[in-house]
Amino acid sequence: MQTLSLTGGFRDAPKDAAFAFRAVMNAMAKPGEINSVTGAEPPAGLSTAAGVVLLTLCDPEAPLYLAPGFDRPELRDWITFHTGAPFAPASAALFALGTWDELPLSDFPLGTAAYPDRSATLIVEVDDLSAEGATLSGPGIKESAALSLPDRAAFQQNATLFPRGLDFIFTCGDRLAALPRSTKVS
Repeated sequence: MQTLSLTGGFRDAPKDAAFAFRAVMNAMAKPGEINSVTGAEPPAGLSTAAGVVLLTLCDPEAPLYLAPGFDRPELRDWITFHTGAPFAPASAALFALGTWDELPLSDFPLGTAAYPDRSATLIVEVDDLSAEGATLSGPGIKESAALSLPDRAAFQQNATLFPRGLDFIFTCGDRLAALPRSTKVS
């Protein structure tokens, strides 16, 4: 393990983790709302927001899939040191990290009718994250919201699976937004 793997985590772990957890939960509770986060300095090639999400949600009980563009030794070491999360194939992952084009959507667990919570949450690194594009409606959205999404049809299909389905967290720089499976996209 390289020395760089030992740095870049939350500086003030209890405080930073609490703020990060609140930001992630706020994003999930208010789909389409963009939140700024700080506190992590992940390895090069990974956004601050994605690093914060990994530090907040991943732990030794949460298998993580890394898309090929993120499956690098320095990132694996950083994740292992800071979260203890084991790495897994897409079919066994509770979390996944990658760009939209690299994530094998059909391979991730969707949960079951009895256990919808056994589905995966995908952390999707995007080049642009803005409150425009697809129209969102559903729980947590007063009337409607807008969010730049990489593929409307995939999210429309995902919503039809509710209560099963995938949850998404989009990250770009120091910003994140979420799209839970309960959100309708048009």
